[in-house]
Formats: sequence, structure tokens, C-alpha cells
Amino acid sequence: MVDIATRVWNHKWKIDPIVRSLIDTDFYKLLMCQSVFRNKSDAQVTFSLINRTKDVRLAELIDEGELREQLDHIRSLSLSRGESTWLRGNTFYGKRQMFTSEFMEWFEALRLPPYHLEKRDGQYELTFEGSWPEVMLWEIPALAVLMELRGRAVLGEMRKFELQVLYARAMTKLWEKVDRLRDLDGLLIADFGTRRRHSFLWQDWCAQAMLEGLGNKFIGTSNCLIAKNRDVEAIGTNAHELPMVYSALADDDTSLAQAPYQVLEDWQKEHDGNLRIILPDTYGTQGFLDNAPDWLAGWTGIRIDSGDPATGAEIAIKWWLDRGEDPREKLVIFSDGLDVDKIAELHGQFFGRVRVSFGWGTLLTNDFRGLTPGDALAPFSLVCKAVAADGRPTVKLSDNPRKAMGPDDQIARYKQVFGVGEQVEEDVFV
Repeated sequence: MVDIATRVWNHKWKIDPIVRSLIDTDFYKLLMCQSVFRNKSDAQVTFSLINRTKDVRLAELIDEGELREQLDHIRSLSLSRGESTWLRGNTFYGKRQMFTSEFMEWFEALRLPPYHLEKRDGQYELTFEGSWPEVMLWEIPALAVLMELRGRAVLGEMRKFELQVLYARAMTKLWEKVDRLRDLDGLLIADFGTRRRHSFLWQDWCAQAMLEGLGNKFIGTSNCLIAKNRDVEAIGTNAHELPMVYSALADDDTSLAQAPYQVLEDWQKEHDGNLRIILPDTYGTQGFLDNAPDWLAGWTGIRIDSGDPATGAEIAIKWWLDRGEDPREKLVIFSDGLDVDKIAELHGQFFGRVRVSFGWGTLLTNDFRGLTPGDALAPFSLVCKAVAADGRPTVKLSDNPRKAMGPDDQIARYKQVFGVGEQVEEDVFV
């Protein structure tokens, strides 16, 4: 097993790059990329870095030259023969050849497009513009680079034995969490922690700890490279990016109202089973489900990713019952800001009423809270979102208004189109 503290102490980026492969990314990005490649490949989309935690002044912590070196290194990457073989020949979600030959030929030739980087008011403005299938693949590696460089800035001030003690305490902290989860009968949990991880090596260690500590309760990881290297399932479905861009491309309010359902209509042409998971909260869960076409009730399940998770699950259960479906046969995936206490609470509340699963993210792969002076390694809320499509701004409303994004006039328009009324604000932790 890798001695992470020693690797950090001896660290040189060319020996230990932050992103070492184009499949060091989340599985759902590749699934969505193939869908976009098939359905919206000509759309021109802009992605932008957004730091919601303003007191973490990244441009003052991270050297611009080092950041550019890491981003340039990512642009030099292409699929290896082994990675291509794994994607082409492996079985994902019970389906062989999930990725088409046409998509794989495009992916094998891909180099990520240029980026634009500036400093402004203590933050980095990092943007990516180009064809949607290409620029969307910047999101996860860009976030991983910023998160890890911030960590390296803190770790670079520590001495060798301080690093050894830090990682020993972090490992103990995680193992105590795993030990608590082991007692939950019927638990199903996956690693969703790539985008805001402490580092690649740490995420890999966390996945190994989950595998050993939880056995078959650990159902896989969202990270394709770790899934390949550790021979575990690659886990993921779809994200807010799809309805946000489809909606921005809509020509009028009528088309806008239908855009989130058009996403899923396109999706079901390619996927079935456990990949037919609804993410309903982009423009408000209640309104989305109230206006959903009947065929959507037949999908496998739903992912709860904002707002109060128990409330979201209860709304889904009522919707299924109203549509004549048995909630006990439906899958509910909780994935927003989870840690052990909330996982145990939600599992106790919904196990047996629905099929319950958890995507455990930042507080699995980046929980160094309380382990450094001034909590300098505490996780923070950093996202990289599609902000424009074909020159039109994107909008996200969410079930938590603190996660809303987009121009004020467009937020107001979308609220009217999607019938979003008063919402309860929740703290945005990550």
C-alpha cells in the first residue's frame, strides 16, 4: 500500500501528476458525454469555475505557474490502449459494449481543448469554451486539480513527521466511519468523491478502505480509473448539466418547459435498468414530478441531490404511489453532502420503504476537518458548471435556493416557467 505521507513529502508534480488519465474522472461524465456526442454534438458550451466559499482565496494559495503546468499536463493526455480496451470490452451495469464504436473512436483521438485562466479578487477565473462533448470533460479534472493544489499549499508547510501524523489521524477518522457503517443492515454505498477529493492517492486509499471494511455493501466508485485499477464497479448516471444546457438551447418558454423531459427521452434511447435514474431538482423537484410524463414513473429510481433529503424522498414516494407504482421496487439514491450520521438516519427512515442507496462524496474523500491548525484543510464548495450554451446563459434553480445560479432575470423567468414558489434555504457545505 502506498505511503501517502512519504509521497507528499517527496512530491514533484511530474512524478506524481494530479490527473494521470482521461478516465481519472466520474463515470457519469462519460455516459453523458456519449449522449451529448449523439444528440447535441454541435452545441457550443462554456464551463466556468465557481468558488462558493469566498473566504478560500485560491489565487493567493495556489501558484499560477503550477496550476498552468497541471492543466497543460491534462491537455497532453489521451486514452491508453488498456483504458480503451477496458471501456470497449468491460460490462457496465450488466451491459457489454456500453460505449459505441463511433464514440470510442472519437474519444481515443481526443485531446482536451484550450482553457482560459485569469486572476481576479483573490480567485481564479478558469473557463473552457468549445463543442459540448469536448469541454464537458474538463469539469472533473479541473476541480480535482484546484482541490489538490490547495491541499498541497497547506501540506507544503508541514514537516515529515507532521505529515505522517496527519495521514494517520485521517485514516483513523475514516476507518471509524467505515466501522459505523458496517453495522447498517442492507446498506448499499458508493464512492462519489472524485470532484472534491483531497488527492487521487487519498481517494484510492478511501476506496480500498471501503472495499475491505464494508465488503459487498460497497457497490463501487464513480472514478473510472480507480474502478479499472481496483476491479470494482464504475458507478454513475446523469447530472444537472444535461437539463441546464438543453434548457438554455430552448427557443421559447414552451420548449423550455419540456427541455428537462427531452433530456430523459434521449437518455432512455441508450440506457435501461439502473441507469434510468431521475435527477429531478434542477428546476425544483415538486414541479418536475407534477408535470412529468407518465412513462417516467416507470423508470428505476430517483437521485436526491439538494434540499432536505428526507423531504425529497417523501415527495418521490408519494409521486410513485399517485402514478400506480410500488415504491418498494424503486431505487432512491441520496448524494448531497452526506456523512455517517445522515447516512444512518436516512437508511433507518427509508430502508424497506424503497430500495436505498448512497453516493458518499466529499466527506468520504476529503474529510480533514479538525486535523490542521486553523482547519486549513477543511473541504470547501467549489464547482465547475456549464454557464452558457450557444451564447445563452444557463440556469439552475435547485431545491436549495442557495445553489441557484444564472442571471437574475433568467432565474425569475425559469421560476415562472417551472412554477417554483417559496423554497427553504439549506446551508451549502460542499
